[in-house]
Amino acid sequence: MTALALALAEWAHDLRPEPADLELADRSLRDTVAVALAASGHPVTRLAAGLPDGARWAVAAHVLDFDDLHMESTAHISALCVPAALATGGGARGYLAAAGVMARLGAALGWPHYSAGWHATCTAGAPACAAGAAVALGLDPERIATAIVLAIPGAGGVQRAFGTDAKSLQAGFAVDAGIRAAALAGAGAQADWSALAAWMSLVGGDPGAVNLAGPAIPGGLAIKIYPCCYALQRPISALAELSGSLTPGSVCRIVLRTPEATVAPLIHHRPDTGLQGKFSLEYAAAAALLDRHPGFASFTDDAVRRPAARRLAGLVETELSPGGSWLLDGELAAEVHTDGDVLGVKQQFPPGAPQRPPAAEQLHAKLSDCVARLDADPSSWTWDSAAGVLARFLPAGGGR
Repeated sequence: MTALALALAEWAHDLRPEPADLELADRSLRDTVAVALAASGHPVTRLAAGLPDGARWAVAAHVLDFDDLHMESTAHISALCVPAALATGGGARGYLAAAGVMARLGAALGWPHYSAGWHATCTAGAPACAAGAAVALGLDPERIATAIVLAIPGAGGVQRAFGTDAKSLQAGFAVDAGIRAAALAGAGAQADWSALAAWMSLVGGDPGAVNLAGPAIPGGLAIKIYPCCYALQRPISALAELSGSLTPGSVCRIVLRTPEATVAPLIHHRPDTGLQGKFSLEYAAAAALLDRHPGFASFTDDAVRRPAARRLAGLVETELSPGGSWLLDGELAAEVHTDGDVLGVKQQFPPGAPQRPPAAEQLHAKLSDCVARLDADPSSWTWDSAAGVLARFLPAGGGR
């Protein structure tokens, strides 16, 4: 029986992307680089300035929580796999090799792994970045398998980091672990390929559930419309539909009904910082009603501390139905009570979900907002030029 690490390595080595795969890769490149540039002045990005290129770029791509998500694995694939590919010169094929391994590992780790408190972006991400970097280095399947296994010590990350600097930093560490593992495998380091399946079982995954069939990234990727946790995309989108029909000051009660799985990462109920606000259902509801389209300005420390936002957040009641196995399980039902009326809305898929892809104008607006204060044109970026763009705006050692 072929070891799982070798099976994934052979898949990555033999990958020949289809046109639809390459189209998704190009969209992911533009989205990820734009989001990273938007974070060029963020304090955590500055803290990470001393990290190697791939790790530094991944921190910037993840710190605003505006990067894409693979629903089946609950993992932020492109924030790790785009920087890994660009740092190693892997291009679209290197990205898709890493992303495909990450999607498959993450899906096999499954909801029990995520709901136990692991940050699947990092646990699935380190071995995946090793695979992508190894493909970029031109390694054979045996050495790609070794790289995947050598990255396992870096496959950590927990959800208690959400709302802190550590969330994006641990994403950077995963990229660095993967690139380092590929370099070591290329230099001749050896490892036991069975360690991948053993590790998966230890952290609650099912090695037998890894499925190599389908497109490069099975299920596609969800694009975020709002710069916050994906679990907030649906409640914000739903409540924003009501915001034009009411005055926030007249709201006296907000009721949100949703399966409990859909709020798993929303651990900050009374946030005090912008980063915490990105993982707060209560604050997101307030921001949706106050700002209609919450953007970067909605997730600053000052915005989270607005008296109007704190008042509305205090009015939020959640009614969670048991169970669920992903962030868009079931549907969200929202009620907003005012002095004389009750407004209601239901939603299953928010804009940007694979089932509801972003319109061209939505994606253009997002990318334009990300680079609004920079001399950069997302439409011109390619896999050959994007590393230079990141090096220009996110230089090593900081300092612009």
